[in-house]
Amino acid sequence: MRRPVEILRRARRAQVCGLPLQMNPRYRNHRGALLLLAVTLSSLAMAGEPQPAGLAAGRTDLTPKDQARVLAVTRPTTDFSRPEPFELMQGGAGTSLKDVNRDAFSQSAANITFEQEATFKPGNALFRKNWVSSPSSTQASDGLGPLFNERACQNCHLKDGRGRPPEAGIGSTSLFLRLARDASNAEERAALTEHKVLNFPDPVYGSQLQDLAVPGLKGEGRMRIAYSEEKVTLGDGTMVSLRRPTYSVEDLAYGPLDLRTRLSPRLTPPMIGLGLIEQIAPADILAHADPEDRDGDGVSGKPNMVRDALSGELTLGRFGWKAQAASIRQQAADAFAGDIGISTPEVPKPWGDCTKAEKDCLAMPNGVQERLGTAEAPSPVIDLVTFYSQNLAVPARRDIDDPDVLAGKKRFYEMGCISCHTPKFVTMRGTPNRAQAFQLIWPYSDFLLHDMGKGLADGQRVGDASGSEWRTPPLWGIGLTGTVNGNSFYLHDGRARTLAEAILWHGGEGQKARDRFAGASAADREALIKFLESL
Repeated sequence: MRRPVEILRRARRAQVCGLPLQMNPRYRNHRGALLLLAVTLSSLAMAGEPQPAGLAAGRTDLTPKDQARVLAVTRPTTDFSRPEPFELMQGGAGTSLKDVNRDAFSQSAANITFEQEATFKPGNALFRKNWVSSPSSTQASDGLGPLFNERACQNCHLKDGRGRPPEAGIGSTSLFLRLARDASNAEERAALTEHKVLNFPDPVYGSQLQDLAVPGLKGEGRMRIAYSEEKVTLGDGTMVSLRRPTYSVEDLAYGPLDLRTRLSPRLTPPMIGLGLIEQIAPADILAHADPEDRDGDGVSGKPNMVRDALSGELTLGRFGWKAQAASIRQQAADAFAGDIGISTPEVPKPWGDCTKAEKDCLAMPNGVQERLGTAEAPSPVIDLVTFYSQNLAVPARRDIDDPDVLAGKKRFYEMGCISCHTPKFVTMRGTPNRAQAFQLIWPYSDFLLHDMGKGLADGQRVGDASGSEWRTPPLWGIGLTGTVNGNSFYLHDGRARTLAEAILWHGGEGQKARDRFAGASAADREALIKFLESL
């Protein structure tokens, strides 16, 4: 159903003016989160460390009146007879109203200024730029590798959306293999416990298998994927086939992997709405944590508390499949180093992920130019790429008043999906970019870690995340996956070919919701999928 433009314009004008004044009952208080935060801060105090900035137990940016409004507007709805106020604008006032097409994830936030648009565009150009090997006449563009997975950010985040896994056989460059091993001694276990490191890379191949290399060097090896089909019978007798992947590596160029090294496939996620996620108050995310499951709903959720790479301060991770990055800038710097082999001030590794065991790699020239700074991508470059990543707009919802969509939304709530996929947040006031301040947003994620069961486990610990825990991915934009990326593959490794398959892979804390979906009627399942497709 086509949206009337005037309704959209009115919705935007209202959103710009602030939150709706309609009051709803307060959202429940999660005592487990407050306990977790108190324990964390007490532990830091006992260790002689200062309390981390930005981890206060409550929001300090709001007046009592605004706090009441935020609690009211973010309370989950109980009325499914009509859309909620501002639901259409799921990315706040920056929501894109552009036509839905392959560029739906590549629009700038609608509420940034003309001057900011002039920053966004060169950031876009750098995001799409293909880096070249050193030495090169294009000195501002060299430094690729020496080992790498892709030459440009956009080559993995296709059209600023998610990557595409191969159907079978040799892996693609938008599906990576992360490499990590368990701690081998007391010193390493202490480093993990104290968050000095997130995990330990393979001693030869580093933290990621890189299948490409600059001329004169061999790529590290190739990922091999084998799929097997598993039949699942739903409550009404419908048969669904799930594909289970098995991962291995072959043609290793520098010797065998460490026997303790575990392989974890990671599909590149969409880029939309990242700046808004970054401005959700830590207290609001922690308020949804319930690590001891005190409410008895079978869903706990915990944060991944990570060390800031520059300050060393303990802070809340919210980006990446295991919530291992605290900021978009850090996530971008890690990707530059690990995926492309480009150094930044945050990750000053001009040889990328090359290890001491890969001597041929370390002998290759790098792209550091003294006149341009001490990194291949100096601060102006990472500044622009970060700004671009922070200001990619979330597309507007579609068909929000369709009866089937509303029915599917009700099933989504009733089945318990919102226990992890939290519908709404209100971003902080006083944000660095005014366009992201005090916005009502609908990411459908709590940004916490949840145990998703044995079926989805990768066996890799990343900070506080265990081998079976994953961060809840935001769902906004998920209904446009096929439009933007020309495929519909979901979950961290793209194994699910449909949204229904993705739901049926849920285990652990998601098992109850999964079983309710599997046991529902065909009409209810179809309605729930239609709701997801409207996001």
